[in-house]
Amino acid sequence: MNKSNSAKYSINLSFEEIKLPPFQDILILGKNSQHGKLGMLKSFELLVPNGFEIIEVNHKNVEAVFVNKRILTKMPQEKIIVILEDKVFPFVSDSELLKVDFRVAISYSSIEQEL
Repeated sequence: MNKSNSAKYSINLSFEEIKLPPFQDILILGKNSQHGKLGMLKSFELLVPNGFEIIEVNHKNVEAVFVNKRILTKMPQEKIIVILEDKVFPFVSDSELLKVDFRVAISYSSIEQEL
């Protein structure tokens, strides 16, 4: 074999740990997504039992929203949906499955109590 004609390979390799499900906060399910609402719910129950709440919404492109229950301990689902309807839903196509990072920080400016 002629060494000048031999094949050479160049490989770039990287990897990282993933967590299941592959999102942590909120998942938005489009009305015509290839993933069905009930199938997604069953998958979540297997991967993270009792970890997500499904919220059905009335939007032209969005069928449902899956919210991590730890977020719901910090804020009511109605407020979460209002924020998503205003800031995220306008950018969701009806066939999409959209991951949303939704970080909630709670702070108090002044706490006064009698001793």
